[in-house]
Amino acid sequence: MSSTRFQTGQSGNPKGRPRKHRRPNVSAFEIILDKTLTITQNGKARAATVEEALQQQTLKDALAGKRLAIRKVLKMIEKQETALTKKYPAPQQKIEIKHHHHADNANEALRILGIAEPEPGFQRDGRSMLGRRKQR
Repeated sequence: MSSTRFQTGQSGNPKGRPRKHRRPNVSAFEIILDKTLTITQNGKARAATVEEALQQQTLKDALAGKRLAIRKVLKMIEKQETALTKKYPAPQQKIEIKHHHHADNANEALRILGIAEPEPGFQRDGRSMLGRRKQR
């Protein structure tokens, strides 16, 4: 049996089955969006991606008052703001809030607004309010 094609103990396909070429993880839709086309804007022709052209058309439709386009533009704005917030987070500042309540301040505000009348005999800054007339 030494007249066989292959030697004993050696495979007929030493490199094995050829590997399948992997496609990149890009959808057909993304490939189409990356294509470049020529658009006319303000009377001038310029190159733009399909995605940019679709965004321009959606914005134009939104400005014309089409509800679906308005909703899409609002979603695009929200998506952009979310991306910017992740990229540039707002600095955390500690804000200290001080509450200063004083009964005289509240009473004076009510008097200025004409909601309350001055109390007879009320002293403000050491002066009697009895002799003063109500100012408007």
